[in-house]
Amino acid sequence: MTWHLGETLPLARTGSGPVLLAGNPVAPPPGAMPGFQPGQGSRRGGDWRREVRTSTRMNMHDGEVGIDAGLVRRLVAVQFPRLAGLPVAAVRSTGTVNAIYRLGDDLCARLPRVRRYTSDLVDELRWLPWLAPHLSLQVPEPVAVGHPASGYPFPWAIYRWIDGQPYADELIGDERQAATDLARFVAEMRRIDPVAGAPRAGRRPLRELDSATRTAIESSRNVIDRDAATAAWERALAAPAWAGAPVWIHTDLLRPNLLVDGGRLRAVIDFGGAGVGDPAADVIAAWSVFGPAGRETFRRGLGVDDGTWNRARGFALHQAVMIIPYYPETNPGFVALAKRTVDEVLADIGA
Repeated sequence: MTWHLGETLPLARTGSGPVLLAGNPVAPPPGAMPGFQPGQGSRRGGDWRREVRTSTRMNMHDGEVGIDAGLVRRLVAVQFPRLAGLPVAAVRSTGTVNAIYRLGDDLCARLPRVRRYTSDLVDELRWLPWLAPHLSLQVPEPVAVGHPASGYPFPWAIYRWIDGQPYADELIGDERQAATDLARFVAEMRRIDPVAGAPRAGRRPLRELDSATRTAIESSRNVIDRDAATAAWERALAAPAWAGAPVWIHTDLLRPNLLVDGGRLRAVIDFGGAGVGDPAADVIAAWSVFGPAGRETFRRGLGVDDGTWNRARGFALHQAVMIIPYYPETNPGFVALAKRTVDEVLADIGA
């Protein structure tokens, strides 16, 4: 059995209701279909966010393509005519990789902003259906995959809409419970068999990130405590390098990728960077998501040793300081979250 761009399949059904499969259907991982081989995508995460609006923001990247509601309507009408009557509205987003558009009440479309992020979408579509049954929190459910058309040059996809809001302190009823729930999710990811062909994921060793991190700290000096951040980074460099067996990791456990509903953590989204690698990659949530109480619970729930903890804190600091000088004008909300992460790292070291 082979699947091709432009192929239209009959209405399928999953546990949550009917799913339209058209365009380029979602491909399973190796073993599910003879001859299927995954590609090696870039390890940069995608993005889903929440509030709906009617206009898009300024471009964040060189080479970013123009995307608006009119384009999405045209793509849907041509490739998925049974969905053509649904209202289309942009979703307000701190995400940097995909433009998100709500399609009616139950669906949303994700369109990569630049060419280098298309492989993340492709990898997510290949692996999500295989990972999802192993995970207790809700994750994105692909519905259909579109192809380049109507002046848009990349593959794109339709997913089921997940109710909830990005993680925020005021939305969570109990931070310790949220930390317990996320630790369980990370542990579930790690227990999944790292099958042959799974993409490599995560960041390079800390020492290979040293020059870029120091430059970013210097560039962020008007936003963060440069001297304290440099001292924290030098402390992270003393952590032992990872030398263990690779495990499945999400790699982008930031607040915007965790959805809260009814006071509880309900979903994890953005699997574009998922793959196998250093487990420290997912421990960054200790600082990117939680405060002191949640951080302690999260660490205890995963049984994180000192070396992994210090290495993960370095990854969290590196990621945050790389964000701050890149998006000061185009994505200030994302910068504010990155500054919060730096503050949590510094507070943790000083505690």
